[in-house]
Amino acid sequence: MSSRISISGVRDAVLITGVLIGAVWVVQAINYATDDSLLTHGVTPRRADELPDILTAPFLHFGIGHIVSNTLPLMVLGFLAALRGVARFLLVLLTITVVGGFGVWLTAHSGSNTAGASILVFGLFGYLIVRGFADRRLLDVLIGFAVVALYGSSFATGVLPLAEGVSWQGHLFGLIGGVIAAVAFRRRRPTAHRDTPQPSPDGLPII
Repeated sequence: MSSRISISGVRDAVLITGVLIGAVWVVQAINYATDDSLLTHGVTPRRADELPDILTAPFLHFGIGHIVSNTLPLMVLGFLAALRGVARFLLVLLTITVVGGFGVWLTAHSGSNTAGASILVFGLFGYLIVRGFADRRLLDVLIGFAVVALYGSSFATGVLPLAEGVSWQGHLFGLIGGVIAAVAFRRRRPTAHRDTPQPSPDGLPII
């Protein structure tokens, strides 16, 4: 695959990012209209019946301020991550969701309820930082540096237990999930194949 980003790639990235943001806001609208009834699908740690909620937690938010704070970084980082293909982007999101959610399920305080797209935001941040090095693409390395310059200082504190009521576990394990995804779904380089020696007319191989 070329290191260049095609017009169709930009179009697809805009489309899939728009669908993702739209889904998050539709879920929030339904949750608001039903008096926060969907928040029961956040992650409560170390309960076996809560494991499926790992997949729904990133789409749920505790109020308008929460979802607004996640929307812009999710849009920016999601678009940049999706530029290398929709299928790969969806696999990256799934990996971040599972790793981030499972990390919360294992380590968060008992009885807590964790939800929010910041799991995806921190995961995409980690993914974009590592992707260029994993794929050996200079353009993506530069994108990673730009992402660090844009969000690095604020995200660095997000993975530490500094703020009351903020799931640093979701941030940390989301970030780890993004790094794992960058390595797991890195671009596969074609393997060079040596031509099979053809026999010469006298029966000896030609080298």
